[in-house]
Amino acid sequence: MKANQATFPIAKMARLLGVSRAGYYTWLDRPLSAHAEADAVLLRRIRTVHATSRQTYGSPRVHAELRASGERHGRKRIARLMRSAGLVGASHRRGGPVTTRRDDSSRPAPDLVDRKFAASGPNQLWVADITFIPTAVGFLYLAVVLDVWSRKVIGWATANHLRAELVLDALEMAIGQRRPGDVIHHSDQGSQYTSLAFGKRCKEAGVRPSMGSVGDAYDNAMCESFFAILECELLARRRFASHAEARMATFSFIEAWYNPVRLHSALGYRSPMTYEKEEQKAATAAA
Repeated sequence: MKANQATFPIAKMARLLGVSRAGYYTWLDRPLSAHAEADAVLLRRIRTVHATSRQTYGSPRVHAELRASGERHGRKRIARLMRSAGLVGASHRRGGPVTTRRDDSSRPAPDLVDRKFAASGPNQLWVADITFIPTAVGFLYLAVVLDVWSRKVIGWATANHLRAELVLDALEMAIGQRRPGDVIHHSDQGSQYTSLAFGKRCKEAGVRPSMGSVGDAYDNAMCESFFAILECELLARRRFASHAEARMATFSFIEAWYNPVRLHSALGYRSPMTYEKEEQKAATAAA
């Protein structure tokens, strides 16, 4: 009755439900139980965390965020309150243009990874790939480079084309940020990555190219995972009128959300930047 009192008269609802108006008002004036009051307080905190996450977090990440701030609540309780309040996490990709086109005249690099996507420290293994961003004026293409150790996006670039310059720009950003000594760069066999210009830049920077088999998403699962997050937390929730608008949203998503803030279950519910900072601090203390 309380939820519908703005739509229907109290007297009419009371009559239809077989209850008295006096009984309803007595119930309405009754103070909340201690448990209900605690739930109300917790729900306000949940709403804050959910809103701060750009309305993308489900109960596991809300639980982890509250736990990181020193609050101890059961995950099932958080899930129940979110369900009752209609709070849901972002959840997944439609078809689109093909971003990987193999150049049969180019020789691909060997597979140095063999699906073993693990690294014990930074700049041991990078993964790279290309995806598309729909806009009202055509597709914008996004190339990324991730460090497998922390899942941080260390290089990215956008363009309205799929030429080799796109992946070269992303690689340049990664090299500039990390200054690697001997890192493996794993990608698919797209013509952008098998181009002479890309191979030449890798050799100059001490980057070892590695390439998976053709048309196998499992050979670059970490990039596919990042693109799935991008899709459900940004692209499925926004429509872009221009490439400039899409670029700004991508910049905000990567640099202001994904890298510094978004919690990753594989990192112990820490963001990539927090994970790097804490792991490097622990390594320095242990040295």
